[in-house]
Amino acid sequence: MTVITRFPPSPTGMMHIGTARTALYNWLFARGRKGQMQFRIEDTDRERYKPEYVDAIVNGLNWLGLDWDGDILSQFERRDRHAEVAHELVREGKAYYCYCTPEELETMREEMKAAGKLTFYDRRWRDADPSTAPKDVSPVVRIKAPLTGDSIVHDHVQGDVKVANEQLDDFIILRSDGTPTYMLAVVVDDHDMGVTHVMRGDDHLNNTFRQNIIYQSMGWKVPEYAHLPLILGPDGAKLSKRHGATSVEEYANMGYLPEAMRNYLLRLGWSHGDDEIISDAQAVEWFDLKHIGQSAGRFDFAKLESLNAHYIKEADNTRLLDLVIPFIEKKFELTVSETGRKNLLAGMDELKSRAKTLLQIADEGAFYTKTIPYSFDEKARTSLDSAVLMVVKEKLNLLTDFTALNIEALCKDVATTLTDGKLGKVAMPLRAALTGTTVSPSIFHAAEILGRDEVISRLGFAIKTMN
Repeated sequence: MTVITRFPPSPTGMMHIGTARTALYNWLFARGRKGQMQFRIEDTDRERYKPEYVDAIVNGLNWLGLDWDGDILSQFERRDRHAEVAHELVREGKAYYCYCTPEELETMREEMKAAGKLTFYDRRWRDADPSTAPKDVSPVVRIKAPLTGDSIVHDHVQGDVKVANEQLDDFIILRSDGTPTYMLAVVVDDHDMGVTHVMRGDDHLNNTFRQNIIYQSMGWKVPEYAHLPLILGPDGAKLSKRHGATSVEEYANMGYLPEAMRNYLLRLGWSHGDDEIISDAQAVEWFDLKHIGQSAGRFDFAKLESLNAHYIKEADNTRLLDLVIPFIEKKFELTVSETGRKNLLAGMDELKSRAKTLLQIADEGAFYTKTIPYSFDEKARTSLDSAVLMVVKEKLNLLTDFTALNIEALCKDVATTLTDGKLGKVAMPLRAALTGTTVSPSIFHAAEILGRDEVISRLGFAIKTMN
């Protein structure tokens, strides 16, 4: 049997981090068994559907590095197939036309509620004579749910979950306008796509009992299920905007690496002993359903940041350069030149050793890409010291071997002469002058990378700015 999983998001918003984890688990399970992961857009809610949300989901998957098999399927475009199945169930006596008006249904619910009963539809049209149907009412199609006994869902995460069939209603599978409901569309699509394993949030567990009625009524094989616990915020409440970023796009824009996000989401609900740093190859080999926990995972922003710092240190410098430059160009409204690229690449080892995000690299490394004139932040302006900078400029201009060690030694000499030996009183003005900020990598190493001519020019610019 070829394992086939599916990723079926609804395009009604940006791609939530919980949706991303579901995609990852489906992808890992399929890839680890040389199977397939199908991609379906559940776009039947046309009022909330927006093409840009589809783009956001596709971009989110691409950013995460998760691929899929075959074309992207549109559930909306398959509505005729869904309706065909509904009418087939009616012909086989496993579903029926219901002619109740909205007013009748509301009265029915109120009567049930007053009697202390479940506010279900009372099945009045389940076995009614079709000849008594009103001619001016477009009917819905309802499935015939079992009336007695129990239904059991065998779930790889939740275990065996049982519900008394009296708790299941004859729910609608086709609306009066001929459009399918979610319950019907999902089942028909999963069957037609050959889905063998359904992995989704445990908030869908109640739906599973109803969807299985359709599977059984059609004589189709029921897939294996794994209902995943939700992702909570640090405070134990459902993860929401008030906790911080919740969409994949936001994390990409905050400077997280996709491999860090994959590793983090993998461990947010699944475990492999005490392993925390897990490569993609290991994840594909190790991932299984039995080690998915039943308890909801709490999103730990500090842990994600720590993982991101690890993967930044491991990343190729040229790749980091290509990832960081767009952040610099956007934030500082400049175009990075080839010289800027070269300087930034030369400083990347030190930059990435300090960074937790790509944004941090961009902030601390942007000075490598700037050209005169550039701005000084408030702290940098207060750190500038024209007397110190003029002496440093004069001596650097005469320095024979322009290396970090020699630049540092020269600054120590200046400190001994001008600042009672306090190197910081020389290094800080130098940093402010060369970078426009007070936070940067080793300023002596940075000066070596910038080169004598650029350093002298920047010092002259800073001195002129102060006067």
